[in-house]
Amino acid sequence: MIFFLFNVLPGDPAQMMLGQNEDSSQLAIVKHKYGFDKPIRTQYFYYLNDLSPISFHSKNKDDYTYLRDGKYTATKLFSIGNTTTVLKFPYLRESFTKQGKKVSQVLAETLPNTIVLAVSAIFIALIIGLVLGVVSALYKDTWVDKVIQIVSTIGMSVPSFFSAILFAWLFGFVLHKYTNLEMTGSLYELDDYGEAMHIQWENLILPAIVLGIRPLAVVIQLMRNSLLEVFNQDYIRTARAKGLTELQIIRKHAIKNALNPVVTAISGWFASMLAGAVFVEYIFGWNGLGKEIVNALNTLDLPVIMGSVLIIALLFIIINIFVDIIYAWLDPKVKLE
Repeated sequence: MIFFLFNVLPGDPAQMMLGQNEDSSQLAIVKHKYGFDKPIRTQYFYYLNDLSPISFHSKNKDDYTYLRDGKYTATKLFSIGNTTTVLKFPYLRESFTKQGKKVSQVLAETLPNTIVLAVSAIFIALIIGLVLGVVSALYKDTWVDKVIQIVSTIGMSVPSFFSAILFAWLFGFVLHKYTNLEMTGSLYELDDYGEAMHIQWENLILPAIVLGIRPLAVVIQLMRNSLLEVFNQDYIRTARAKGLTELQIIRKHAIKNALNPVVTAISGWFASMLAGAVFVEYIFGWNGLGKEIVNALNTLDLPVIMGSVLIIALLFIIINIFVDIIYAWLDPKVKLE
């Protein structure tokens, strides 16, 4: 689906790679090199062959599947006729616009920054959301509960790109002399002399808060409702009858049993953040995967786009498997024998 979706986009990537230097002979060479001169079905099988850990390669140097030096490191398994079978890491091809730079290298440079941003946003959402959710449940139907509910509803309603613009303008420009925060900036930046890269943790604050606003609002709502439901269970009444304080009841009995819906929501939010960080990263100038995807879309750099989407999908699957394991820890009833 990813391959066919991006290969029906308007525009010729071969022409975009050549730019103003385009002529018919060079265009034919580039199309042959990247397999653009083949039918879409053949291109699809070429792409699967590159992605597969076990791939098949022609011994004919004129074929696209010929195993050229430097394409990737592979271990030859066996040969049958004109075909060689090799074992390798999945190959995401080369960027069209970065002078032959491998997509795996592009992802290695940008994905860690996005993961740092997403983890920071989820951490903010969890810590603040759980606390406010518990407070909202304890003070149900009071003014404290109503204020928290209003704030969380606004947080869920405001789009991330609007929050990013607002926070960047307010805290990075209007209140800059008080916050000392910049409107744009990434995790690593060159020093004033342009000689070395230095980590800038303050640049993480605004994008992490903006990205964490919506999951924060969801955590508050889920924690409040789940905790109120747990408070009505018989074992909570028994704990109160034994003389346990509310703090002991919440810490030892209620919190753990109320976390299941929160874990479900957070797993989905964390995975979606890797894709949803596109707007936030672009507005704040954060050099992550989201910003790289926008740049690749602008230049029709198809290998980078497809590689990014595939990696996000893979992470989404891994996160969901990890969440299933957490379920077993939170609720012994779902443990596998």
